[in-house]
Amino acid sequence: MANTRSAAKRARQAEKRRMRNRVYRSWARTAIKKARAHIQAGDFQAAEEAVRVAVRVLDRAARKGIIHRNNAARRKSRLMRMLAKAKAAAQQS
Repeated sequence: MANTRSAAKRARQAEKRRMRNRVYRSWARTAIKKARAHIQAGDFQAAEEAVRVAVRVLDRAARKGIIHRNNAARRKSRLMRMLAKAKAAAQQS
């Protein structure tokens, strides 16, 4: 436990921040899972919308400093690449 009043306050602030950040991180993970599920199911209309939502959520998390901007960029890139690959495979067959 904290030894000083200022350390106790920092601990309280850190806990509040952690709970607030947890929401955005959870939203991002959920959005990514939904996008991947639509891509794997081959439902490209829903997949495109889900990817758009995921990109928006990732950008918001990066802007708020919850995840690093490069982390958000990497996740968005992987999602977009997965969608493009699945579309190309669907058109081939």
